[in-house]
Amino acid sequence: MKNDLIIVVVGAMIMTAALLFADRPVDASKPIGKLNAERIGQVAESKATTTPDGVVRLGWARNDVPVTVDGMAFKPAAGLGSWAALTPTKHGAMVMGDTVVFQDEVTPAMDAAFAGGLEVTGLHNHFFYDEPKVYFMHIGGEGDPEKLALGVKATWDAIKKLRKDQPQPATRFSGKVPRAGTIAAAPLEKILGHKALVQDGVVKFTIGREGSMHGVKVGGSMGLTTWAAFSGSDDLAAVDGDFIMTANEVQPVLKASRKANIHIVALHNHMVGEQPAYYFTHFWAKGRPTELAAGIQSALVAQRAAGMTH
Repeated sequence: MKNDLIIVVVGAMIMTAALLFADRPVDASKPIGKLNAERIGQVAESKATTTPDGVVRLGWARNDVPVTVDGMAFKPAAGLGSWAALTPTKHGAMVMGDTVVFQDEVTPAMDAAFAGGLEVTGLHNHFFYDEPKVYFMHIGGEGDPEKLALGVKATWDAIKKLRKDQPQPATRFSGKVPRAGTIAAAPLEKILGHKALVQDGVVKFTIGREGSMHGVKVGGSMGLTTWAAFSGSDDLAAVDGDFIMTANEVQPVLKASRKANIHIVALHNHMVGEQPAYYFTHFWAKGRPTELAAGIQSALVAQRAAGMTH
């Protein structure tokens, strides 16, 4: 009886404490810490400002290259500003940002972002009929705020260096242009482990995945595919294509692709409301077909290692 009484009393005390704490709302908006805007600005070599909610913002207006949109001279204030925002976290800071990039700047900017410990979370256009073509590369990351600021600086510095060496954006990738010819499918099939469809001289591989959308099962025939199309000849080919990825697969695929010298030309979603959520990265590269296939295979391997389950 005595032990039973103790258990009842202790239980009542626990219940009372739980009810008391449950009545006290948690202030989720309370800042975790405060970032040193002055130091972040110094590290990034960029003007830093602090918003009322404690976010430190860095900015860089792209006024180094004149841009027209729909024939109109376009000012940076209307949407040609690169920015990065850092907010405090329990373990340092989280950064999000958007960098204005011209076509020849995407690859060096992306490589610099990865080298600086950042993630690339989006790559797309914001305009039509813009000259030269303008794209936007979104970045993210978590960790030490000064290291994140250095990553942002490195990304922007890579762009500035390119523009200093070549003031006007390039109109095509460097290297020779592949000419129409014959591409042997068998060696590529051996490397990629999939059968190819050959049509009009193009050797194309398609790998389907599965998911659901609005309660309906969907798969490769509905557009849930990774694909790669080889054009040109066995001497020199171009490959273009698209990787379908879940969120945790995005960075491994991007990094493996860049390591294989495959250029990323877009990163975005194709659907809304699908399960799991899928992301797509489009790519382009030139070289011998077998070397290109090996690069794509390395990205597939990285994807599987990241836990591809669908």
